[in-house]
Amino acid sequence: MEEMVILESIERYIRGEMLPEERIFFEELRKNNPGVDQMVVEHTDFLHRMENFGERKSLKATIQDIHNQLSETGQIKISQEPKVIRPWLRYRKVIGVAASIAGITALGITGMVTYFSSKTANKSLEDLSRKVFILGGNMTTLSDRLKEDSSKTPAPAQPAFKLGGTGFLIDPKGYIVTNAHVIDNASTVIVQNNKGQEFKTRIIYVNPIADLAFLKIMDSDYKVPALIPYGMNKSNVDLGEEIFTLGYPRDEIVYGEGYLSAKTGFRGDTLACQISIAANPGNSGGPVLDKNGDVIGILSNRQAQAQGVVFAIRSKYILSALEEIKSDTAYADIRLPQPSAVKNLDRIQQIKKIQEFIYMVKSY
Repeated sequence: MEEMVILESIERYIRGEMLPEERIFFEELRKNNPGVDQMVVEHTDFLHRMENFGERKSLKATIQDIHNQLSETGQIKISQEPKVIRPWLRYRKVIGVAASIAGITALGITGMVTYFSSKTANKSLEDLSRKVFILGGNMTTLSDRLKEDSSKTPAPAQPAFKLGGTGFLIDPKGYIVTNAHVIDNASTVIVQNNKGQEFKTRIIYVNPIADLAFLKIMDSDYKVPALIPYGMNKSNVDLGEEIFTLGYPRDEIVYGEGYLSAKTGFRGDTLACQISIAANPGNSGGPVLDKNGDVIGILSNRQAQAQGVVFAIRSKYILSALEEIKSDTAYADIRLPQPSAVKNLDRIQQIKKIQEFIYMVKSY
């Protein structure tokens, strides 16, 4: 995952899409890390070659179109006995470049296939989404309600199964963050609060590399709350610091507690941190909160062969994704939660305040 994040950053750097602060940080990283610097050089060269190759193909297609038009209007005539030439001798340089680019492309594709195949074959990690078989239930009621408005997309009345997880509000207006794998290939996503109320949503952002997705509740029955009680912790958390989670591994909200056990994720992944806690399928997308009730991350996966070794995407990447979303004027009004309003409460009272803002995510 870390390698893919670096490659994504390199592309943004080359295309000039980084913010000034990000660019300064990345250039400093290039100076101090020869491996990253070499990746930038090689990727720049690769993109340049591909761009030239694309331009050549476009030019060739244009020339062919002009040739066909001239031929159809009779302005040029095609000999019935074309002269045999030796294209290799005349165009050996062009053919050589094309062959080189084809080779680079093949190597790139092979590398990507190998990378993703190894990820698929790797059974060391398992995500924390859950598959639940459904035989109707309250989804039928929701479907009937949505069918009353043809502008809304109804959830299936009798779905064969659903992919389930957790999500939590990051803006009272109905913006929810969860994991990308929780809504993978979903045509309809419904969220349910701790009172059993269900709301239809729209997917507004998905980043499979960072495993983050954002939803927007699009339902007239949704009542906008006055305040989200938790904040977003933007600073580092110390090893051994107490944390807790709320999520939906069952059809009711479940509380868990543990501590931060490592500042990086699986095999040193800097996108995530490691926590020691009991987590089960359905916890994916749930918030990881510190003792003050601030979000420090979002649960993502666990190590299959180790008890209580769970990984969470760090909150700073949630904030980075939000900045990217807000660059779209349609979502520029998203406002982050203020500092925790439950800091001085005991844990039971914190849970009572926070649980209303944690949602079960149902993907159909």
